[in-house]
Amino acid sequence: MRCVIARFPFDLTKNGVLESMKGVKPEPVTDDLDLVIIGRRHYPAKQVGQIITGQDLRDFSAVEVLRAMTRLGFTCRPRPTAGPAPVVGPYQRASAMLGMQQPVRPAYGRM
Repeated sequence: MRCVIARFPFDLTKNGVLESMKGVKPEPVTDDLDLVIIGRRHYPAKQVGQIITGQDLRDFSAVEVLRAMTRLGFTCRPRPTAGPAPVVGPYQRASAMLGMQQPVRPAYGRM
């Protein structure tokens, strides 16, 4: 399959990628990396791109590699995005700062 990575065309096959990655140890994976799953190993997308293209890591983006690997049939996982922040009112925030379990609600006019 013809894939364009860093403005250069490459003819990649799934078996060719498997052969290229055989014997390559994955770099340490952190939560903020895009991953490509090849066999039973999780590789950072930039590492895969560097090995299959022979280019420097700075010449291409992880998105280009993820797109090519997805088209070849590999499982890819983009970096997780942060979910929406929980809505916290001023009383809940103050209670959390004071270390209280339940937020304190003021009782206006009550004693």
